[in-house]
Amino acid sequence: MDIEDSPAEAEFRATVRAYISAHRDELAPAGSTPMGNVEVFRRTQAVLHDGGLVGATWPAEFGGRGASPIEKVIIDQELAAARVPRLINWIGIGMCGPAILVHGTREQAERYLRPMLRAEEVWCQLFSEPGAGSDLAAVSSRAVRGGDGWRVTGQKVWTTGAQWCDYGILLARTDPDAPRHRGLTMFVLDMKAPGVTVRPLREMTGEALFNEVFYDDVLIPDSDRIGAEGEGWAVAITVLMNERYTVGGDGSVYGAGPAAIASTVADRLPELSPERRAAALDEFAACWTEALACRMTANRMLTALSQGRQPGPEGSVGKLAAAQLLGRVADLGLRLQGPDALFGASADGDRTWQYIAAFSPGAALAGGTTEIMKNILGERVLGLPGEPRPGGARTPAATKG
Repeated sequence: MDIEDSPAEAEFRATVRAYISAHRDELAPAGSTPMGNVEVFRRTQAVLHDGGLVGATWPAEFGGRGASPIEKVIIDQELAAARVPRLINWIGIGMCGPAILVHGTREQAERYLRPMLRAEEVWCQLFSEPGAGSDLAAVSSRAVRGGDGWRVTGQKVWTTGAQWCDYGILLARTDPDAPRHRGLTMFVLDMKAPGVTVRPLREMTGEALFNEVFYDDVLIPDSDRIGAEGEGWAVAITVLMNERYTVGGDGSVYGAGPAAIASTVADRLPELSPERRAAALDEFAACWTEALACRMTANRMLTALSQGRQPGPEGSVGKLAAAQLLGRVADLGLRLQGPDALFGASADGDRTWQYIAAFSPGAALAGGTTEIMKNILGERVLGLPGEPRPGGARTPAATKG
């Protein structure tokens, strides 16, 4: 596993770092979210795209730069080092765009990809439903053909950022009589279309990044169908494979890299009394070591990508480990604050640890729950017997967190 920059990679890294430094005042502040800052986050992504730092591996004809996977990783690392918040359109770029590139028509790619990269149009993923979360093949939202389009009725839930999105990639059932995986079709949904209702869901953090989305006889033109009718499952698999990497494959959980979180703990250690510092050091060292293991796991994936190989189970491993570590580090951070943690902030008003502690349970759910990740790794990587399913089946389930 090679984790050092080659001379060409080091030169590229310096170029990326210089561009970010020169434009830092135009970018969203460190630690901020799109809540109340949507236009700032749109501008941030446009500025980064102008420097070739968004969609770097995408074809140049669709707004990318045709860069190598390693160059994209270097960009991501430098953005994280500069504490640039995660892009507002990270779901579009990380999940929806790749599905259009693989399964969409050229007309769809030309229409949607460049505005997606510049955050002129922000996207969400419309998969999970009240009765179809981990078992994604249970999707019940219906799309019925009528004329040159489709009429969609149903509900989605846990849709990140839906309230500020322009489009979404929607999985719906088009043939209720077909086997579960074969009766699904994927569509592009205009989030501003008549009949679409978005209801934010407030979380423990006080924010409302997730949403319910309802469809009441919404018309979708057939030209916005992605892939063939009844082949939505294949498109969904492309989305989910990209999601594993986007959420956990780079050793991060929604932009909160374990090593970066552990570094924040390290910053707090000098503030402690000698007694409390000594008690915390062992646990901090364990968290830091685990964070490095997450990074090395991600490096295995990056090495495979750099050599033109498809990554193995590292995305699922990284997502599982990083989500669990995030909870451990948040707990440690709160305990380092001592009694101040009870009042929602430390003596200097810093609420970092309260936010991370409230956010971490959601991170363990998003992109595949901890339990589902363990099933995937046990059944598909280690070859263990499948968990019993309804009807007595033991085949691996179709999953989506």
